[in-house]
Amino acid sequence: MIHNDKRFSHSAITLGKYRIAACPRALEGGRYAAQVSIASGRGSASTDRVMRFIDDFPTHEAAASYAIEQGLNWVRETTRAH
Repeated sequence: MIHNDKRFSHSAITLGKYRIAACPRALEGGRYAAQVSIASGRGSASTDRVMRFIDDFPTHEAAASYAIEQGLNWVRETTRAH
């Protein structure tokens, strides 16, 4: 089940034990880089994987959407392997 998480300033969702948050950043020239945080666990047992992507995007929303899509794909592939 996927849940939206309003506590993050950028779009974030929960898929199973994973919290997927888009973290777009502004680039020179007005474009945006996509990056995504995939976190799981709590306290000292928590992990956070951050992926940054080469492509750039014309809007903050486009970069966030791409990042979330890639994060969801990573979680689905990871959980399918187990």
